[in-house]
Amino acid sequence: MRVIIIGAGAIGLMQARELAQKGVAVTLIEKGLCAREASWAGGGIVSPLYPWRYSAPVTALASWSQSYYPNLVQSLEAESGIDPELSRHGLLMLSVDDPDDALAWAGEGGWIQSVDKQELYRLEPELREGFNEALWMPQVASIRNPRLARALRASITAEKRITLVEECAVHELMLDGDKVTGVATDKGEFEAEQVIVTAGAWTGGLLEGVGVHLPIEPVRGQMILFKARPGLVKRVVMRDGKYVIPRRDGRVLAGSTLEHVGFDKTTTEVAKNTLADLAIDMFPGLADAQIEHHWAGLRPAAPMGIPFIGEVPEVAGLWVNAGHFRNGLVLAPASVRLLSALLLNETVPVDPVPYQLAR
Repeated sequence: MRVIIIGAGAIGLMQARELAQKGVAVTLIEKGLCAREASWAGGGIVSPLYPWRYSAPVTALASWSQSYYPNLVQSLEAESGIDPELSRHGLLMLSVDDPDDALAWAGEGGWIQSVDKQELYRLEPELREGFNEALWMPQVASIRNPRLARALRASITAEKRITLVEECAVHELMLDGDKVTGVATDKGEFEAEQVIVTAGAWTGGLLEGVGVHLPIEPVRGQMILFKARPGLVKRVVMRDGKYVIPRRDGRVLAGSTLEHVGFDKTTTEVAKNTLADLAIDMFPGLADAQIEHHWAGLRPAAPMGIPFIGEVPEVAGLWVNAGHFRNGLVLAPASVRLLSALLLNETVPVDPVPYQLAR
């Protein structure tokens, strides 16, 4: 079997790697460079934000992926020599409006705990004074997504069954009647029996060319990076839908915005100042840290944040794995495993029905 994958973000890279490991010949085509869009731009929290507010289909993918990530990271480091830096430092949520709902959702499993002021400041000593309680998710990890992308790219380029073609835009999905036969690009035509679109926010535009409308829209998110001293921020900390994320070298990410501005990735001073003010308000020590970088990415938003995973009903051999909104890295391993199982008629990790394109 020959498979073409369009889009080499984290999901496209993982999809290519997994299919190749199962003996499939894969051509992975990327319009730019690997994982330089949403996969690079995000924060890398390996959990949905406020997870109790999501639907069961998102939770199912997240739970499977969270359990799988440690194994994936160990395998990638062995294959590539690059540590993606998966850090299980936990997530603190401040000023939550619906704590009872969160605790009820978590049940007795310990996924979410209520902590008092003393415990809160033990966990995060340099948080500013004035908070009396928080919700605590001790099992939440974050991954350094640019390093994950580098590890994935190194892994797949060492795999003989994968042909990686970067800086190659796909112009058209080629059909023979109602069956896909390949893609036309600015580097020529590529043929395959199966084509998988993992192009994030650009997925809908590609499918429009074959008369398929998929409601995936871009949502801009801006982030900033502080060059802070190690240990200033110890956990992922959230407040009012925004967050700070510590890295092992002391750097601290602060994000992110939610902006419906089409495919515009321009950064704005208003967003930069808003994110900086929120982060410094939580951790006054960040006021002395240099803002090292400010960037924007485009999240692929499907309705209710439930991704589309499966075959296009109108076109045989055409598949989609896209629309993960804010949770691309969180849901990627389970999403990839699900699509691989459907493509190869294997046992599925979760019920595939909620992610079908015809839903």
